[in-house]
Amino acid sequence: MSTYIPRTGAEALMPEEYTREILESVPESSSVMSLGYRAPNMSRAQRRMPVLSVLPTAYFTNPGPGDVGDLGWKKTTRLMWENKYLDAEELNVIVAIPEAVLDDADYDIWGEVKPKLLEAYGLAFDQAVYYGVNAPAVWPTNIVAAATAAGNWVSAPVGTNDWYDVILGEDGLVAKVEEDGYMVNGYVSALTMRGKLRGLRDSNKQPIFKPITREGVQGPSRYELDGELMYFPKNGAIIPDRSLLIAGDWSKLIYSIRKDITWKIMTEAVIQDPVTGEIVYNLAQQNMVGLRSCMRIAWQVPNPINRVNEDEDSRYPFSVLGNLGS
Repeated sequence: MSTYIPRTGAEALMPEEYTREILESVPESSSVMSLGYRAPNMSRAQRRMPVLSVLPTAYFTNPGPGDVGDLGWKKTTRLMWENKYLDAEELNVIVAIPEAVLDDADYDIWGEVKPKLLEAYGLAFDQAVYYGVNAPAVWPTNIVAAATAAGNWVSAPVGTNDWYDVILGEDGLVAKVEEDGYMVNGYVSALTMRGKLRGLRDSNKQPIFKPITREGVQGPSRYELDGELMYFPKNGAIIPDRSLLIAGDWSKLIYSIRKDITWKIMTEAVIQDPVTGEIVYNLAQQNMVGLRSCMRIAWQVPNPINRVNEDEDSRYPFSVLGNLGS
């Protein structure tokens, strides 16, 4: 049985201010959180969001033929809402640390642990949102599957370099989102797409894929495509066999955090691969400790009805570019 040291025993390793630092930094390691809208923190495990599902209709009082003057009937209309939910689910990370490292007072243990925690949180959340990898059953359908079901899938060109039409053409990736009543304001792409995008030019022979030079937008791997933000995640979140490029109105993707990160230190546990069951670390036998952190997070795409596309089955604020057969 694993033995746990109480939170008071972990404070020397993980000061309180570091919890706040992690929460503030997690969005930087996740393309979903960087582009999506963060709702206020949740006070309970589930939050209900009423979403407009039926739009009102206006009528002229005297539409003709014939003029009834001031005696025309005023027609009634209705609005309807349906519920969408934010369901906060646990996201856990365990970092194994050799005891010899902890004994070295000159070693910046937090400087080593923090980037690994952020990377793990960002990768797990992004792949769950994009592809449903290890996603909780109560979470919404992942973006790639939902976009495909709505008809917002575009196949990459085969044997040609006609990427402009595939992405920005009349029936391209961006148009799919616009036909559903949304405006694309960001892209997430596989790193392999950079080579295909560098040669894209508009009708004036100006590049439409370039590094961002706008004031206030800084950081590595920040680019823009046709004037909108473009991310190339380096955390392995994008699986090229499933999607090469995701375009969308990211303001329509909402995420929220349930509670602050909690910590526990394990000293005699066995850490196993959840897929294969193989023992990865035996903490007691290998003179290690395991730092386990847990946060609860939720996401949703409300996808309310709009005047451009009132059909929920074919309306979605994201589109996906992928290879045939993927």
